Amino acid sequence: MSSKFDSYQKRRLQSSYFSVVISIALVLFMVGILGLILLKSTKVANILKEQVVITLFLKDEVTQNQIDAFLKSILEESFTNKAIYTSKEQAAIIYSEEIGEDFLEFLGKNPLKNGIDLYLKAEFVNPEKMLELEQKYLENTFVTAVSYDKPLINLLTENIKRVSFWLLVASSFFGIIAIILINSSIRLTIYSKRFTIKTMQMVGATKSFIRKPFILTSIKLGMIGAFFALIGLAFVVYYIDKHIPSLAILEDFPTLVLLFLGIIFTSFAITLMSTFFATQRFLNLKTDELYY
Repeated sequence: MSSKFDSYQKRRLQSSYFSVVISIALVLFMVGILGLILLKSTKVANILKEQVVITLFLKDEVTQNQIDAFLKSILEESFTNKAIYTSKEQAAIIYSEEIGEDFLEFLGKNPLKNGIDLYLKAEFVNPEKMLELEQKYLENTFVTAVSYDKPLINLLTENIKRVSFWLLVASSFFGIIAIILINSSIRLTIYSKRFTIKTMQMVGATKSFIRKPFILTSIKLGMIGAFFALIGLAFVVYYIDKHIPSLAILEDFPTLVLLFLGIIFTSFAITLMSTFFATQRFLNLKTDELYY
């Protein structure tokens, strides 16, 4: 009879551990997906920003040597991602291809200007800094005009701020949900052993001695759950990289390492704190309070 009861208790305990591992794995997987979106949203935003171009139109009297020197100085600036020089002749060919006819035959002369397309680093693409750059180059003796899409910059900046804000809100919300769910699973497991905890306490075991095996077990379950969550996340990363290669997720190794370490640390921290406070609660209860 005792053997059957022990077997039943063992199966019940294994079932409890299994549910805890599954709960932790699912929660951490969802947190990992959200973390991946949050981290890559910055990458996507930077890619979009670095497509923005400022065109510096040069005066006709500027010589080729002066243009080369000016282009070199732009490339050395801290805000420059890349800079491309386009002569008025090249611009005429490009424009003719776009409209489908040779406009030079109609006009008789080339009205276009030599220009430099300046692509900025992502952190410099905002209305304030781009206005500063516009004023800076308008004061340059080589430049006759500066052109860029101001409404697009304003719209891009506002949308990125809005998306970043709501992603942060969503991350905080799901982070809290993750803590609550994992905490609840561990508390239920420890609740089933509350009489064992009180019995150990009654025979003289210290609180730290009683807590230690529970904490170690919970951390072990948390690491197993994190392992399964990372496997699932690895499949998602591989799938995204295969179907959306422009994101270059697998090439962004530091971000992936940060994300994976973050999931492991989250699992460790939540299971440790949840187990500590759950066992502490039952250790502080009186014997007759264990039935409620």
